[in-house]
Amino acid sequence: MSAGDHRRHERTDGGRGRSRRRWLRDACGLAVGGLVGTGGCLGRDDNGSTAGDSGADGSSDGPDSSSNEADNSSDEADDSGGDETATATDETTTDDEADAIHAGYETREVRVETADGDRLGSVTAAVADTPDLRYTGLSDTESLPDDRGMLFVHESVRDRTYVMRQMAFGIDIVYADADGVITDIHHAPAPEPDEDGASQGYPGRGKYVLEVVYRWTAERGVSAGDVLRFEPVA
Repeated sequence: MSAGDHRRHERTDGGRGRSRRRWLRDACGLAVGGLVGTGGCLGRDDNGSTAGDSGADGSSDGPDSSSNEADNSSDEADDSGGDETATATDETTTDDEADAIHAGYETREVRVETADGDRLGSVTAAVADTPDLRYTGLSDTESLPDDRGMLFVHESVRDRTYVMRQMAFGIDIVYADADGVITDIHHAPAPEPDEDGASQGYPGRGKYVLEVVYRWTAERGVSAGDVLRFEPVA
């Protein structure tokens, strides 16, 4: 998530939103080779990428927004993205509603395991692998069941900050390196009624950021050093 305008400013509806996502993937999608997990809303930066992250490579990115990433990285994909905003989860969401969540997105099953391979939990995660998708993040998601999430994919490991811009519910923000090894976990509550969440930032370092419902990681005993595993994002 990054500081700045929330992803809701980037939200689109219906077929146009899905068509735009498909076009964005064709034009800007990231190709990630191999299974991740061996070992293992977003601000736009100066080049048009999301501002808010401090590049792990030494560059300093702007703040991400709640599930909105404040990514100041110099990666091409990061350069055009906005702050990513985190989404809220609704444990009472029905199966039909869950099927409609992130209908226009590619998805991956993301498994969380210990370093020894013990499974801790899993979610079906919508893939946010372009600047616009990372900027929007979960800010336009009405609710999130505990078996769903969003996986943010960047081109490199960097210092980043995700913010809670225009988020309606709390989330866990999980940073992981290029091998999927978790480096940081934040429990981010929903912004107060009189706040927009843009200043509610959670820094970390990673190539991947997984957002799940609030306290999901604590309930499953997930901690730094555990591993995210999922099929490559093409």
